[in-house]
Amino acid sequence: MRVLRLVVHAPSRQPVLLLGEVDGDRCVPVFLRGPQAEVIAFGVRSDAQPPLTQDMIVPIVEGLGRRIEGVEITELSSGTFSADVVFDGDTRVPARPSDALSLAVRDSLPIGMAEAILDEVGQPISALFPDGGDSPPEEQIQEFREFIDDVSPEDFKE
Repeated sequence: MRVLRLVVHAPSRQPVLLLGEVDGDRCVPVFLRGPQAEVIAFGVRSDAQPPLTQDMIVPIVEGLGRRIEGVEITELSSGTFSADVVFDGDTRVPARPSDALSLAVRDSLPIGMAEAILDEVGQPISALFPDGGDSPPEEQIQEFREFIDDVSPEDFKE
């Protein structure tokens, strides 16, 4: 999967990450928690930025002699996604999808999604974005920053 865009769901004011197939036309919206969406809005980790909490995970794992190979959205049950962080040797650790996706975006890790999820809720990218699903990262970041400036903790009480 690839990141298409980070948007704000207007009715709920929740951040949503749209993931699209790398070799296909389907996309899936994944609702995120606010702090993880902010991390995703920063984009791929760079040495020019101060490190974020998520930026500590890969170096710690590598320091222990292991490697993170990617993340996978594994299940959709009652409208809630489940995810795994996938390590070398096919070791898997369950994680909240928003945490797994923020880790994947910051460290440019592959994002997988169970085919059953794509079959169940995948939407054609071309139907949602007639001009294509990709938008410049600067535009995505600006849209999300405008959302963050306008939101309060009470907006997430539910």
